[in-house]
Amino acid sequence: MISEPLSTVHDPRADIDLSPRNLVWMRVRREASAIVDREPYLGGAIAGSVLNHDSLESVLAFKLGQRLGHPTLPGELISQGLMAAFDSEPELKSIVQADLLAVADRDPACQRIIEPVLYFKGFHALVAHRLAHWLWQEGRKDFALHIQSRSSEVFQTDINPAARFGRGIFLDHATGFVVGATAVVDDNVSFLQEVTLGGTGKESGDRHPKIRSGVLVGAGAKILGNIEVGPCARIAAGSVVLHRVPPNTTVAGVPAKPIGKADSIEPARSMDQILGDFPDE
Repeated sequence: MISEPLSTVHDPRADIDLSPRNLVWMRVRREASAIVDREPYLGGAIAGSVLNHDSLESVLAFKLGQRLGHPTLPGELISQGLMAAFDSEPELKSIVQADLLAVADRDPACQRIIEPVLYFKGFHALVAHRLAHWLWQEGRKDFALHIQSRSSEVFQTDINPAARFGRGIFLDHATGFVVGATAVVDDNVSFLQEVTLGGTGKESGDRHPKIRSGVLVGAGAKILGNIEVGPCARIAAGSVVLHRVPPNTTVAGVPAKPIGKADSIEPARSMDQILGDFPDE
């Protein structure tokens, strides 16, 4: 018997979208269904937030509208704004996914991908900034400033809409995170709470820090002025950084000074905040 040529045999797997973005979405849906099985009282909330949607982007738009909505600007209009941003700039979808996966990779408290999607205000604050920055670039500055204002009120972060962020950004806790208008953050950077990327006075023009890829910025650190923090540097908690930081260097203190190498190929991913080995007391 002559078998059917392989080229004409239908492979059912060909009907499944196995792109990374869809695999993440499929996992979020599975985790949402598991929540409903464990917590029936949350069934309606999880259905409305996740299971009734057809994409991760739709879920994020719904959550952002739900959290930032206000009588002066209903959440539905914020959701529509974010979906318009995704439609206008398709690359934004992969950027937001990279931010989501950064949380899963670097936060030991994150056990499921759905957790930042539903609950983590650092991730939500970053999505809000992605929307505000898109609006700013489109010339819709008042809408952008409204999103910034509501995000500051709800998430306790204050990120100027003009500030530029790469992909794979992790805002751990995010409370007190302040970023000026001319700041630039490259890919794969991690920030803890109470960090400031600020200016040094009333100067105008390019006046805020430039944070290069792979950097880890510890809690409470203040980086001030138009200075560069080199790739894979590490800023110790509580430091005040006033001068350029070389690549792969740890700085600490007030004012911050180099105290050694960063002890990691990519501090932003290792999240190692121990500055050295100290004898037991």
